[in-house]
Amino acid sequence: MLKGKVDKSKLPSRHVTEGPARAPHRSYFYAMGLSDEEIHQPFVGVATCWNEAAPCNIALSRQAQSVKMGVKHANGTPREFTTITVTDGIAMGHEGMRSSLASRDAIADTVELTMRGHCYDAIVGLAGCDKSLPGMMMAMVRLNVPSVFIYGGSILPGRLEGRDITVQDVFEAVGQHQAGNLSDEALAVIERVACPSAGACGGQFTANTMACVSEAIGLALPNSSGAPAPYESRDQYGVASGEAVMALLEKGIRARDVVTRKSLENAARVVACTGGSTNAGLHLPAIAHEAGIEFDLFDVCDIFHDTPYFVDMKPGGQFVAKDLYEAGGVPVVMKELRKIGLVHEDCMTATGRTMGEELDLIEREADGRVIYPAAKPITETGGVVGLKGNLAPDGAIVKVAGIAPENQVFTGPARVFECEEDAFEAVKNRAYEEGEVIVIRNEGPKGGPGMREMLATTSALSGQGMGKKVALITDGRFSGATRGFCVGHVGPEAAVGGPIGLLKDGDMITIDAIKGELSVALSDAELEARKADWKGPRDTIYATGALWKYAQLVGDARYGAVTHPGGSAEKHVYADI
Repeated sequence: MLKGKVDKSKLPSRHVTEGPARAPHRSYFYAMGLSDEEIHQPFVGVATCWNEAAPCNIALSRQAQSVKMGVKHANGTPREFTTITVTDGIAMGHEGMRSSLASRDAIADTVELTMRGHCYDAIVGLAGCDKSLPGMMMAMVRLNVPSVFIYGGSILPGRLEGRDITVQDVFEAVGQHQAGNLSDEALAVIERVACPSAGACGGQFTANTMACVSEAIGLALPNSSGAPAPYESRDQYGVASGEAVMALLEKGIRARDVVTRKSLENAARVVACTGGSTNAGLHLPAIAHEAGIEFDLFDVCDIFHDTPYFVDMKPGGQFVAKDLYEAGGVPVVMKELRKIGLVHEDCMTATGRTMGEELDLIEREADGRVIYPAAKPITETGGVVGLKGNLAPDGAIVKVAGIAPENQVFTGPARVFECEEDAFEAVKNRAYEEGEVIVIRNEGPKGGPGMREMLATTSALSGQGMGKKVALITDGRFSGATRGFCVGHVGPEAAVGGPIGLLKDGDMITIDAIKGELSVALSDAELEARKADWKGPRDTIYATGALWKYAQLVGDARYGAVTHPGGSAEKHVYADI
C-alpha cells in the first residue's frame, strides 16, 4: 500500500492540493476536517447511486462507508459523492420509463464531471439498479483511472405458499388479475411479500446480469456481486474494494487495462450461460465504446450463439441471485466456462491478478442444481440469441432461456401498435388473437425517446397464459424479467425509417431463434415503396428538456445507444491531465 509522502506529480489531485497557488483549495479541505496528511494523499472518489426511490439503492450509502474505511486503511483519502438513479421497477409501464436508459448516460456524465471538477485520482463505484451499473462502469472506462466496481447486492426472495417469489411474479399477477384468475385479496398478498428487503430484483434480470458482468469483465472483486444487500458481510467486500483500488493506483493499473476486447467477450459469455438480460446487448457495446473498442450487438450475439446455457436462473429458470451466490457465484460459473475453453485467462482484474490466476484459486465445483456442468448444459446455445433479417438489418435480440426449441420459431400476422400504452390496453382487453405477432414501435432510443422496457405488457401476456401463443417485437427494450418469445432492440428503429416502422397489420412475420432470423414476407421492392411513402418519425410530447436533448444525441441500439463519440475520438485521457 502507498505509505509516506506520495509523489502526486502525475496524479490529477495535484491540481487541487499541491503548491502555494492551491492554498484556497486546501482551505476548503481543512474546513471539512482533513489533515495535512490526508490532503496530500491520493484522492479516491467513492461514487454511489444512493437514493430512496427503490430497495435496490437504499443500502448503498451504508455500504459506501465500508469502502471509505478500506481506502483509509490503504493510505488514501476517500471523497464520497452521489449521482442519480432511475429505478426501472418504479418507472415501468408509464412515461417514467423514458427516463431509464437516458439515466445510464446521465450517470456516466455526472460521475465524469464530478471526478473532473474535483480532480480525483481513482474511483470505487457502487450501484444497485439496472442502468446504474453500466452507467458507473462506463464512467470508469471513460475516465480511465484505477477503478473498482461494487454491486449493492440483490434483494432476498419473498416466500409465498412454500416457494420463492420475486417482483416478476407481481407483474405477472397483474395479468392474472386482469384475466379474472386472481382476486383483489390474493393480489394484495403477493405485492406485500414479494420484496422483503433492500436490494435489486432477485432473478437474473438486468441488475444481476450486469453485476455478473462486473466480475467477468474484471472491474469488480471476485464474488463481490453475490451476497444479498441485507448481508452485513457485504461490508467486507466494501473494505476490500477500497483497499484494492489503492493497490491498482500504486501499480498503475487503470480501467482500460482491465476492460479490453477479451474481457468484454468474457462478460458476454457469462450473460449467455446464465440466461441473462437482453439489455446486456445494449450495455456491453456502450462500455466498449468508452474505450474506443468496436464491439457491437452482432459481436455480442456471436458470442451468445456459441456459449452453452448452464445456470438455471429466473426468469427462464428456477433460481434467484441468492441461490447462485450460495452455489459459488460467478467464479464457479467462469471456472466451468474455462473447462470448455471459453474464458480468456490473460485478462487483468481488479485484484491486480489475471482472470486465470483468480480462477486457479477457486476450489468449489458446479453443484448440478443451480450451476450445471458446462459440459452437460441445459441447452447447447446461450440463453440470449441475436437475430437479423429484412425486418432487422441492424439486428435484434431475444431471450430464449426456458423456451423449448420447438417454441423458438414463430410465424404469424402482425398486429401493429404505435406505442406501448396502445399495446398494453389491447392486451388488457384481450383485443388480439392467438398466433399473432404483436408489434410495438416508436419506442426506440430516438423515437420514444428513451427505449422503454415493456415488462408490464409482456407480464400481462404471461399472466393471461398467452406467453407461448403470441410473439412480440419492438424497437424498444424488454426488462430482464421478461419471459416469452419477445424480441427487442429491432434496428433500425421506426423513428429513423427502419423496416419496423413500415409494417402494416397482417404482414407475415417470422421469428426464428434457431437460425437467428427476423423477417417479414415483403419483397425489397415493396419495402422500398413503403419507405418512399413514409411520413417521417412520429411526433412526441418531448420538445424540450432532458429527453429532448437525449433524442438529439442518442445513436443506434446496435452500438449501445450511446450519446457521444467515445474513446476512439478522444484527444486526451482524464487520468493524464
